[in-house]
Amino acid sequence: MRNYDLITPEGTKDLLFGECIVRRDIERTLMELFKSRGYSEVITPGLEFYDVFNLNSRYFHQENLYKLTDSKGRLLVMRPDSTMPIARVVATRLRDAILPLKLCYAQTVYRTEPALKGRSDEIVQTGIELIGSQMKIADLEVISTAADSLTATGMEFSIELGHIGIFKELVSRLDATPSEKEQIRKLIENKNYPALNDVLDTFGESHVTTALKKLPSLFGGAEVFDKAEELMPDENIKLLLDELRDIYADASGLCGDAGSITVDLGLVNKTDYYTGLIIKGYLSGHGEEVVSGGRYDKLISEFGYDIPAVGFAVNVNAICKAVEKGGILPAMPSPDVIVYAEEGYEADAIRAAKELREQGFVVENALFDDIDSVRDYAKEKKIAKVIVIDGDSKEAEI
Repeated sequence: MRNYDLITPEGTKDLLFGECIVRRDIERTLMELFKSRGYSEVITPGLEFYDVFNLNSRYFHQENLYKLTDSKGRLLVMRPDSTMPIARVVATRLRDAILPLKLCYAQTVYRTEPALKGRSDEIVQTGIELIGSQMKIADLEVISTAADSLTATGMEFSIELGHIGIFKELVSRLDATPSEKEQIRKLIENKNYPALNDVLDTFGESHVTTALKKLPSLFGGAEVFDKAEELMPDENIKLLLDELRDIYADASGLCGDAGSITVDLGLVNKTDYYTGLIIKGYLSGHGEEVVSGGRYDKLISEFGYDIPAVGFAVNVNAICKAVEKGGILPAMPSPDVIVYAEEGYEADAIRAAKELREQGFVVENALFDDIDSVRDYAKEKKIAKVIVIDGDSKEAEI
């Protein structure tokens, strides 16, 4: 018995007509934007060996990966991320390339999150990776490009900046197991204040636990840095705050009128993946994250090539949802002409349609055996012109 032949798997969907136009327009706009800044496109396989994602630092839990085996019994995964395969490419095929490398991509990633309702397991991403520079201007270029990407949607947006080093510095001073540290990280990321307080209370009262309890509430403008310094009177953390303050001050003017930049010291996602700056971007009125990225100076070293990098990914699915939520999808464009062939003139009609396409027209060949049906079809699809091929070749306006 076939139970699933008429539906798509959870976390996936069919796209039709206007939805396809929206997605392709977004992808094309963003890729043109990236390439105008000197980024070159790379495409990595949809299938990768599991080992690419099973590094010393477990960036992706294996239960969240779609897995299969090849003909030799080797474990493969459907690509859950674009940055790590690109890191593999940089450490191998691009190892001798001139630095910095500026790479961009538009491809699909696959992840399973069973606990999330309405999730997308098949996510189209576009993004950039700026590899080989630790300079401040590299961070600012990435933030600026993220802002321009959001500006291109035509909607208001906000960008949040954080620094993972602050959390790492604090949690390293707790006498906690790796699993306890991960629990604290998740609670801060989700801004679950009651549960966070309960967990940290088990470690006793100290300036570290006090700072960690306050970390998810430290978001806003420049005043966040002063509040953080009062909570964390520590030279190492002050250096990290000064680094982020400097980036924030310069980045604040890069969004234009449609966007804003804030600071959020509670951005603590992927603590092993990111090493410094973290970037998040949102469209106004839509809760789903649209831009995610940051600095990952140690990732490529796990593939044997120790160079710094910074980048971000745009969740194209999330932008499409925001457009669809507005209730206005573009209509499918109508052909300019439909060509109808009388019996015996079918090949002539094909040639006539080809000639018109070469002139720049969108042309359909009529698949009806009488002219009245062609005219009815043309009216329904708003095709302006019908051309009849019958030896004399005549055309009629509709």
